[in-house]
Amino acid sequence: MPALIAPTTRLHRAWLEAHAEWGPGSHEDGFGLVPADEVGSPPGFATWVARLTGESDRVTYRWLVEDDRVLGGIALRHGFDDVVRDVGHLGFGIRPSARCRGLAAWALGRMVDQARGLGMDRVLLVCEAGNVASARTIERLGGVREECRDTEHGPVLRYWIPLGESGP
Repeated sequence: MPALIAPTTRLHRAWLEAHAEWGPGSHEDGFGLVPADEVGSPPGFATWVARLTGESDRVTYRWLVEDDRVLGGIALRHGFDDVVRDVGHLGFGIRPSARCRGLAAWALGRMVDQARGLGMDRVLLVCEAGNVASARTIERLGGVREECRDTEHGPVLRYWIPLGESGP
C-alpha cells in the first residue's frame, strides 16, 4: 500500500534509485530539487532534506513510497506568487516503472484535500502540453482547463481545480 511521507534521509538510496531511473527533468518539481542541490552524498542529501523541511510554512513536500521504494514526489505550494503563477500550486511526478497504477491521481487527491485544509479555495496545476497522462490525471481530479500558454520551455496547459465544500 503506498503512502505519502515527508522527505527523509532514511530513504537516500531509494530516492537516488528513483532519480537515476528518471534522469533530470521537470518531474523534479514534485521533489523541490534545484540545480544547486547536491544529493549524491549523505551530507548533501541531508542538507537538501533539511531545506525542504525548512520550507514547510510555504510548501508541503511529500514522497510517494511503497515498501521503502520511492515511487514519486509531489509538492503543494501554499501561496500565490510568481513561481505558482508559472508552475502551479501542485507539481508531481511518478517514476516510469511505477506509472499506470493510478498513483498520481491517488497522491494528487490527498494533496488537494490538504490544500482544502489550508483554506485554499482553488489550486492551479500546470503540465507540458504534450503530457497527456498528466492532463488526464488533472482532469480526473476536477481540473478545469484555463488555457494553453507558450513559455520559454514550450507550450503548457493550465488547469484550476476548485476546492469548494464538496471538493472536486
